[in-house]
Amino acid sequence: MNLFDKPAYPSKNLLPQDGQAYYHGKVIPGVKADDYFKSLWDTIAWKNDEAVIFGKKIVTKRKVAWYGDQEFEYTYSHITKRALPWTKELLEIKRITERSTRETYNSCLLNLYHSGEEGMAWHSDGEKDLKKHGAIASISLGAERKFAFKHKESKETVSLYLEHGSLLLMKGTTQDHWLHRLPPTKKVPAPRINLTFRYINQ
Repeated sequence: MNLFDKPAYPSKNLLPQDGQAYYHGKVIPGVKADDYFKSLWDTIAWKNDEAVIFGKKIVTKRKVAWYGDQEFEYTYSHITKRALPWTKELLEIKRITERSTRETYNSCLLNLYHSGEEGMAWHSDGEKDLKKHGAIASISLGAERKFAFKHKESKETVSLYLEHGSLLLMKGTTQDHWLHRLPPTKKVPAPRINLTFRYINQ
């Protein structure tokens, strides 16, 4: 199912079964989104992401950062991160996200993609540190990128473009039944920052 050209309907579930995903469209106006992008680019403590695959440590070109209410530990791909304290801009974006989604978050994993050639493979966010079936809200800043879901059993796919300043919400059993990815592309030369607000078990 291709949703590329369809407008945002925050109350319409994008997934046909076994989960909930809602595209809110642009929740941060263009100029403000530009300001946030520049500020996050300059001030976030970016580090190249790491993963352990088949016992081998891999360092990605993509950069990440982890922030939260307290020094939460978050483990994925066999690597543990410790949360840094919120910045002023992150708290502002968090408030916008919570108001738009009517959900509460206590942490945020940020991703910096330098160009379209950097992406994310199929995966689901089902780590034990996360609140089970909790909401994950994704804010996109910078280059517009394709985002895709794939059902784990039926292999059905749902795709859409995430705009600058937009919000995508995943909740319910989505992580149990669906994979998602950011496919790489050579057609997008510009960078993108993605903020994924989550709730970590305390």
